[in-house]
Amino acid sequence: MKNFKIIIGVFLLFGLFSFIEIQDDIWKAPAESKKIKNPVANSSESIAKGKKLFRSRCAVCHGTKGLGDGPGGKALDPKPESLITDLVQNQTDGEIFWKVTNGRNDMIKWGPILSEKQRWDLVNYMRTLKE
Repeated sequence: MKNFKIIIGVFLLFGLFSFIEIQDDIWKAPAESKKIKNPVANSSESIAKGKKLFRSRCAVCHGTKGLGDGPGGKALDPKPESLITDLVQNQTDGEIFWKVTNGRNDMIKWGPILSEKQRWDLVNYMRTLKE
């Protein structure tokens, strides 16, 4: 019985470490990015520009509907995130803008490539993906 309790304790401990590791793998933008306000009006013009950019720059990995199922993302580890999940959509515009700007792992750092306005247009378009 004592050995059984030790074995159960070890499994629970490993389970806890696995949970912590999974939680640490969630991509979080710096806290100050939450305060960044979107200076580009969420207009049909901005959304159309963002859609065009998304289709030419992001869809290859994130898929045309933002589900993370693009052909370029199949070999990536971690896989591209689905942009329609609450995990993504509940972030502030500033957090999403920061991630688009800075990239991570295999995601391109778009800051040096796209203008600030283009990146905000992408944020405005990404907001429409869940609809």
